[in-house]
Amino acid sequence: MKITMIGAGYVGLVSGACFADFGHDVTCVDLDQRKIDALLAGIMPIYEPGLADLVAANVTASRLTFTTDLKAGVAGAEAVFIAVGTPSRRGDGHADLSYVYQATRDIAAALTGPVVVVNKSTVPVGTGDEVERILREAAPDAQIAVVSNPEFLREGAAINDFKRPDRIVIGTSDDWARAVMQEVYRPLYLNQAPLVFTARRTAELIKYAANAFLATKITFINEMADLCEAVGADVQDVARGIGLDNRIGGKFLHAGPGYGGSCFPKDTLALLKTAEDHDVPCRIVEAVVQVNDSRKRAMGRKILQAMGNNVRGKTVGLLGVTFKPNTDDMRDAPSLAIVQALQDAGVNVVAYDPEGMEAAKPLMPGVEFRSDPYAVAQGADALALVTEWNAFRALDLGRIASAMRTPVLVDLRNIYQPEEVRRQGFHYSSVGRP
Repeated sequence: MKITMIGAGYVGLVSGACFADFGHDVTCVDLDQRKIDALLAGIMPIYEPGLADLVAANVTASRLTFTTDLKAGVAGAEAVFIAVGTPSRRGDGHADLSYVYQATRDIAAALTGPVVVVNKSTVPVGTGDEVERILREAAPDAQIAVVSNPEFLREGAAINDFKRPDRIVIGTSDDWARAVMQEVYRPLYLNQAPLVFTARRTAELIKYAANAFLATKITFINEMADLCEAVGADVQDVARGIGLDNRIGGKFLHAGPGYGGSCFPKDTLALLKTAEDHDVPCRIVEAVVQVNDSRKRAMGRKILQAMGNNVRGKTVGLLGVTFKPNTDDMRDAPSLAIVQALQDAGVNVVAYDPEGMEAAKPLMPGVEFRSDPYAVAQGADALALVTEWNAFRALDLGRIASAMRTPVLVDLRNIYQPEEVRRQGFHYSSVGRP
């Protein structure tokens, strides 16, 4: 099939490359000339494990191309995917749909034949209706169907998630569109990936409901971690004890500094705004957002508390700044609030991250970025492990301790065993453990 992907960002590029790897003929369109030039030169705009090799292989095979010419990209396509950003709108938290609607207008002006327009961007309920209205108003005689096909890709594991999905949600009531989407995803039949067909509005809501539920699990276990610290229990044992119940499951029950990234923060806010517009209280999601926001700053206070009194002028080293490992994404990363809390207390901050430092530098004025974890430890009064990169899981703790001014380690991801760290002479604190 000939598929066009509007947007060569995280979702569009990963999806386009995977579709091409399935054997489809894929064109990724993006208005950013520098991004397209970089992709044509084999330079990825994001860090995602395996993506550069996947793109290169399919470009070489002539199944994947990149262009800024939307009209040429859409011509002859059987399915056109909209995969543009829907950030939180400045000022009110609603999803900013301006990029989706502009892409829709551009598609309408470029249509040359029957096409299924597939919204892969995360959008509030009812967006598909407006996309269809725009298309039919601009091209009243065209054969068009609008489908909702939300993505469920985890940054750092996106290629595997695309090729081995838990489910593929397709929102349409049109038989022709259903047949086209079945053909788009036919290569995944071998993996027995379930195609879940729903009404379009239902598919739009499934994406938000899924992210809100996962954000709730994270926030719940973080509150349990605080209770564990107060009563002398171990949150990791609590998480395992409840996670073995298959009604609950063990995923997203890892205590830490709160959720961040491109999805959970904006999607929980957008869901609340949708609920508010329809006079439907969503008190649980509302509490999740509030608790998560306060938790990030609280982790900064946790580091300060571990350092004792008179912290002004002291130095804290951060290991990891991205919101999760295996990505360079800094959007709503907990480290941003942690750095602000430390700097507000007069603390100097140094940091290292395997992939995120270039993205972090403009967001963290005053932070000194160093070349590796041992350089970060040099002369530090405390070290805080913020992102659980594999590179931090087997550090030479003796070398770290000897490099520091005072051996204080605050492990916000619980990747070390307390006894092991304390044997190296550290004052060690973690999350939700005695």
